[in-house]
Amino acid sequence: QVQLVESGGGLVQAGGSLRLSCAASGRTFSSYAMGWFRQAPGKERDFVGRITWSDGNTYYADSVSGRFTISRDNAKNTVYLQMNSLKPEDTAVYYCAADPTGWGGFMSGSYDYWGQGTQVTVSS
Repeated sequence: QVQLVESGGGLVQAGGSLRLSCAASGRTFSSYAMGWFRQAPGKERDFVGRITWSDGNTYYADSVSGRFTISRDNAKNTVYLQMNSLKPEDTAVYYCAADPTGWGGFMSGSYDYWGQGTQVTVSS
């Protein structure tokens, strides 16, 4: 059974940084793609970025490109989301998700497994 557990959320001032972690267990993830999404109150769940576990290929939403970086640690089965230059509009619950096909599209429906989410709040 696939389990994804996010951690690292919190309260940070605008311009600050946070690093989120997503610990994955229950499968061999070498062929998976791992995505990060976020959902602000009253809004839809939006794509943030994704990484392929096999070769570390990444791509990002325009809104975070250049500020956020996704990486992975194969030995720890953990994916990270480094968030720099945070803005109040980055405030949301952040989720990691796993796509067994290895594609990792920008639509949430591409992902079969989800974590419980971690709250990120950026104050102005």
